[in-house]
Amino acid sequence: MSKLGLGTVQFGQAYGVSNLHGQVTVTGAANILRRAAEAGIGLLDTAANYGEAETVLAGLDTAPFRIVTKTIGLKNGLEAVVARARQSAETLKADTLLVHAAGDLADEKLWPALRQLKSDGVFRKIGISVYVADDPAALAARYKPDVMQLPFSLLDQRLLADGSLARLKDMGVEIHARSLFLQGLLLMNSVPDHLMTAAPRLKAIRAEITAAGSTPLAAALGFVLSRPEVTFGLVGVTSVIELEEILSAARRTLPDLNWGSMALDDERILTPSLW
Repeated sequence: MSKLGLGTVQFGQAYGVSNLHGQVTVTGAANILRRAAEAGIGLLDTAANYGEAETVLAGLDTAPFRIVTKTIGLKNGLEAVVARARQSAETLKADTLLVHAAGDLADEKLWPALRQLKSDGVFRKIGISVYVADDPAALAARYKPDVMQLPFSLLDQRLLADGSLARLKDMGVEIHARSLFLQGLLLMNSVPDHLMTAAPRLKAIRAEITAAGSTPLAAALGFVLSRPEVTFGLVGVTSVIELEEILSAARRTLPDLNWGSMALDDERILTPSLW
């Protein structure tokens, strides 16, 4: 459980193509955090842009957790970005600050501003949240972040296949993997109409996993958490029941499967922002 991190976007807004429950209530969030702490999960991932998430967390017991948050968009101005980051640090006791959109680094003043926040002791670590198209390894070589958050899953193995994960690890970057279930795509029995081109492949992958005596949830989770390059795998839940399913799946033995064969290569399917 020490490699599991809990995403909190659902605490602040209705999020996710497979989320049928909407935004988590404050009571629901408190119950989820309590169970996560009991299970040994030690990291929470949030962002200023996640609706009410930071506000909700600020009112709950987050003492057992290390908190990672993210910058607001640079379109608001650098002073506003820094001020909002300081607010997150003060209200949440956030430990780590990530640039939420790698494109904001085009402003050469942003990264030095984050480095200053770290030097001032406002944050212990700084980093960047990226997509595959951002070329994470190249960004890490240039900016030398402490942390990089990136998409990585059983279905999306692009950063493993091209050597990016290995290069990041060699540079000493702490890797936080998100989208472990590709917004639940692998777990859905009924795929949304606009993603139907992936349905046959997904059905075959699920069948192969089931034949090996596992479940899609356990296989997807175990695949990411078993990778030595990954420091934390981030999961999002909308209830304690869903969290219990995650915890149970994480305890299962990883089956012997040809994991590389399960990767998809259609960028339209692998990039939820294109959905």
